[in-house]
Amino acid sequence: MLRECLLNIIDKQDLSALFQPIAHLQSGEILGYEGLIRAPADSPLHSPINLFKAAKSVDLLLQIEQLCSKVLLREFANNKLPGKLFLNLSPESLLLPVDHDNAVLNYVKHYGIQADHIVIELTESQPGYDYGLLSKAVAHYSNKGFQFAIDDLGEGFSSLRLWSELRPAFVKIDMHFIQGINLDNVKLQFVRSIQQIAESSGTTVIAEGIETETELLLIRDLGIGCGQGYHLGRPLSQPPATLSAEVKNSLNYRGVTILPQSQNIIQHKETALRLLRVVPSVTPRMTNNDVFKLFMHSPTLEVIPVVDHGKPLGLITRRSLFDRFAVQYIRELHGKKLCTMFMDPTPLITDKNTKIQDLSRSVVEAEHHHLFNGFIITDQGHYLGMGTGHDLMREITNMQINAARYANPLTLLPGNVPINEHIERLITNGAQFVACYVDLDFFKPFNDVYGYRKGDDVIQRTASILVNNCDASRDFIGHIGGDDFLILLQSEDWEARLHTILDVFSHDILTQFKQEDIDRGGYYTEDRRGEMAFHPLISISLGAIKAEPGFYTSHHQIASAASEAKKLSKKILGNSLFVSRRIKPFSPESSDSTIP
Repeated sequence: MLRECLLNIIDKQDLSALFQPIAHLQSGEILGYEGLIRAPADSPLHSPINLFKAAKSVDLLLQIEQLCSKVLLREFANNKLPGKLFLNLSPESLLLPVDHDNAVLNYVKHYGIQADHIVIELTESQPGYDYGLLSKAVAHYSNKGFQFAIDDLGEGFSSLRLWSELRPAFVKIDMHFIQGINLDNVKLQFVRSIQQIAESSGTTVIAEGIETETELLLIRDLGIGCGQGYHLGRPLSQPPATLSAEVKNSLNYRGVTILPQSQNIIQHKETALRLLRVVPSVTPRMTNNDVFKLFMHSPTLEVIPVVDHGKPLGLITRRSLFDRFAVQYIRELHGKKLCTMFMDPTPLITDKNTKIQDLSRSVVEAEHHHLFNGFIITDQGHYLGMGTGHDLMREITNMQINAARYANPLTLLPGNVPINEHIERLITNGAQFVACYVDLDFFKPFNDVYGYRKGDDVIQRTASILVNNCDASRDFIGHIGGDDFLILLQSEDWEARLHTILDVFSHDILTQFKQEDIDRGGYYTEDRRGEMAFHPLISISLGAIKAEPGFYTSHHQIASAASEAKKLSKKILGNSLFVSRRIKPFSPESSDSTIP
């Protein structure tokens, strides 16, 4: 029944085309559109997942993919859409007989589309491929002007391997890692790692599944080149040629997003020894045939080091050797020759005591093939084993995540280092923001009288008040230490938010005191000289400065100016807010107005 349904769709060409925009996140311009296919709405094959799964099960995948290509290319041309068409094809399709190739090329020519306007998206659908044949197929299409993209990076079996083997122009990060990235530090670090690899390999990253403005701006701030998702534009049969004014305004926003946690990589003691894998080596006296047999007997072995009396000389990769032996007569001619003939004589070599951060920098600065080939680990020049780029990336990511967990243990708010990092991001991006220093008045005597547990409760409740009355997508709240906080506000209604904080705090703090202390407005306790002294109830002082673009150059200046504003606020009796209206860095010698 499935086969009949599919044959009916093929016979009637009963497929419809939808196009979803892919945009440059820095300029807001349309890069192109991903072509999406839908079967008839009343068909069980309406979903593309069901359509292609069914086609593969009854050996009609070739015909369905040809029809999809035809429909998408035809409608792309009819709509005169700008930019590139991202055309989904399975890797298996590229390895099918030449008539499939001719069909796609014929459609491109027939509808008057330039080959360099077509990006073939490869979506992996099985655990492994013949990468040699696939590379040749990709080269064949590339020579005709087509570009390639790896789809759903991070979702499938071996997308990193596909990236390494095929060197596509684009990689598309699976939507799982994009949606909610502003709330998930693991996703943040994964995307950051992918972007770093892309920068070193000359690949453009496309973030799929962007559904909110917050996700969009965070992805943009990470330097991701392009994006796709419902927030940018839904799939339509006749999509607009430009992004909406609302999205363009979002991309023009000069502020910075709030990261889920700190990005800083603190200094760790881990070294390259942590990445050591025991990999068998060969001597320079072994033949190419000997090495070939080792690869054949160890399917998971991707690289073999050449070592002479403990000294590493080079690397032989499975891909390099197999590619050479795939050429007619090469094995017969060179199989019995020394294996040094086909080795890489300039491998990346590092000592076991090299710090992970230093090793990471070396890999990034080296030629990109070292990331995929791996590196030799030595002990005072003697071979120990190998390390892989995958393990290095995982370790760096883990270090970033661990570093991001460093926060004030009482409130779990970011501490001094992430506070300073966020200020530097604001300054670097030319953002307009308000820095507000928050301090509790008469907190120490409260601790002495009511106890440290009650004091901790006051600090935690204060942190909650700050968090609940700021915009989580624009305002950063940090805990400097003790009863001191710093808020970095980009909200346009920042002043109203600060007044709300004063109002909420003034009511909430009363719940921490005994009624008799509330009635008399304070309490008595012994001072350092043993004399009874009266202390008012805890109040909160807010000292704020407006940081205009270009007038502050470091977090030190911001901290100093906000601290001075806080001192002036503390001179005001009770809960108070002082706002410095100066544009230039704060100077304590001059005066300013107050906002009680």
